[in-house]
Amino acid sequence: MTTDDVLDGLGARLAARRRREGLGLAELGERTGISVSTLSRLETGGRRATLELLLPLATVYGTGLDELVGLREAAPARDAPVSRSEDTVMYRLSRSPGQPAAYKFVFSPARNTPPDELPVHQGWEWVYVLAGRLRVINGDDDLVLRPGEATEVDTRRPHWLGTTGEGPVEVLALFGRQGERVHMRA
Repeated sequence: MTTDDVLDGLGARLAARRRREGLGLAELGERTGISVSTLSRLETGGRRATLELLLPLATVYGTGLDELVGLREAAPARDAPVSRSEDTVMYRLSRSPGQPAAYKFVFSPARNTPPDELPVHQGWEWVYVLAGRLRVINGDDDLVLRPGEATEVDTRRPHWLGTTGEGPVEVLALFGRQGERVHMRA
């Protein structure tokens, strides 16, 4: 794909992305700081895209420049699972480079027995229970969390997330980069 190919279809791709996100030009202008007339000309091909225009758009859409301009295929829709097994469905919720990755997990009641050997790896995980009762094993700690409760998991210790067997569980999880910890403010 040449630069001309990318630039020729850019306006139409930007317009399609804005509509897919359910945004009008005025709302997009408010969120990006770009005037409505500039956004309109960008989408119709009357204005050439610059980095100063594309960066705020990529930020609002939560994507990288390569995806925004069409050099890379779009990621799966947020409502499409990125992973599915017999007892777990995983949805990716964020795509911000360099930031913790956000996921939603749905565990079936069948995920109620930890494996004989629990995984260990670098990093941190933070989990928040949306529904059900979540069993969390982290080293010697064995906790049961209810909706509205959260915990931090040190993944350098043997760990596992699952259900108590009483029903499904929905969890939001953040996975930090290796060794990164969340900085919480009171």
